Amino acid sequence: MPSSKLVGLREAVDLVRDGDSITISGITFSRNPMAFIAALVRAGRRGLYFIDREPGFGLDVMVAAGLLRGVRAAMATFELYGLAPSVRRAVEEGRLEFLEDTCGAVIAGLRAGAYGVPFMPVAGVLGSQLVELHERAGTWRVIRDPFNGGEVVAVKAITPDVAVIHMHYCDEYGNCIIEGPRYEDELKVRAARRVIVTAEAIVDSDYLRRIPHPLSATSAHVDAVVHTPRGAWPTAMYGMYPADYEAIREYRDYAREGRALEWIEKRLLSRWGW
Repeated sequence: MPSSKLVGLREAVDLVRDGDSITISGITFSRNPMAFIAALVRAGRRGLYFIDREPGFGLDVMVAAGLLRGVRAAMATFELYGLAPSVRRAVEEGRLEFLEDTCGAVIAGLRAGAYGVPFMPVAGVLGSQLVELHERAGTWRVIRDPFNGGEVVAVKAITPDVAVIHMHYCDEYGNCIIEGPRYEDELKVRAARRVIVTAEAIVDSDYLRRIPHPLSATSAHVDAVVHTPRGAWPTAMYGMYPADYEAIREYRDYAREGRALEWIEKRLLSRWGW
């Protein structure tokens, strides 16, 4: 029987070190691990490098709080509200490095990391200026297809130091289930060097066996489990609660005025103590 991995936010955040590369669960306004991001802000982490496909609210909070030195993503949006406001401001002012990627390439890199191979080929990006950018960054390389002799882009495996994934159900050992859209989160779990799960509900292992979904993570993958009910707020949790668009709009307005930290302290940190 594996040992319990259930810890509090304070203990879990110690697994994230200054300078680490990090990825989080969900997309734009869905299933972001906001309770854990609040803990990162409280802990004063700095110099993190963020990697994801289609981040939104959680990324913007991390940028506004000064946690990040750089971002690699295909897009950073607030959906109908436009670009992520703090990300846009930081990039335009030269305070944040942003490496633009594509959805397919990020997924390919995570898949390579999850499968334990050095790269994954992708099609459809040859001819883009992104090829030159990524070749300089050392993340893509144009190679010869060994079967037909044509060119193909090889995306270097993405292996984040830490993945923080918000799940629906988890037992104390790290066996977890995501209901609804899973995005790339199961790849992130298998690609990352350390995995922290925050969960809406901590259940016993027998309960998990009765849910008609395969496990999204097992005890072999997970380093820490944190019970954080409503831990994705104000982003959505499929089947449990919708995105709080009133709170998101309020944050957007604060961020556009350069006051995002005020909102974070008033609305987010106040919800999640140590």
